[in-house]
Amino acid sequence: MPSSQSHVTSRSKPLVILGIDPGSRITGVGVIRAEGSELKHIFSESLKLPTGELPGRLQVIYARLAQIINETQPDIVAIERVFLAKNPQSALVLGHARGAAMLAAVNHALPVMEYSATEIKKTVVGRGRADKAQVQHMMRVLLGLRVAPEEDASDALAAAVCHAHHQQLNTALRHAE
Repeated sequence: MPSSQSHVTSRSKPLVILGIDPGSRITGVGVIRAEGSELKHIFSESLKLPTGELPGRLQVIYARLAQIINETQPDIVAIERVFLAKNPQSALVLGHARGAAMLAAVNHALPVMEYSATEIKKTVVGRGRADKAQVQHMMRVLLGLRVAPEEDASDALAAAVCHAHHQQLNTALRHAE
């Protein structure tokens, strides 16, 4: 078979993607399976963190993500990149939450891909300034869910879907060469 046709008949290997929307109060988590252009919801959760000191909340993020990684066996992690907040203290705390999430991923030997909130929204909604309700709606539609996920879980699923779309595009470009 000519090499230019081989990509047409071969089916891409399913990719399990863990999406994370880090937060110091609520961390969104979403896992999808992507096979070609097909997306399937595996798991999602808005991890509501306990009140109290930051180290305890970071420990909860790390421990819960480690548990989710063990249960869902993702191939890769897509995480929302820190934005420049108006309040530097908020940005610093958010950075700690991201660090705990990233540490859980790398301690399980998972590659981590980072996407800005604007890039995620543009990929899944078509507008980089889409609101949370639009992201929730698109996650419900794209993943065939009866009910839209909670906001933070939806944002995490959107990060995973964003990576799936980038991966699909990169695969198509490689095959076009």
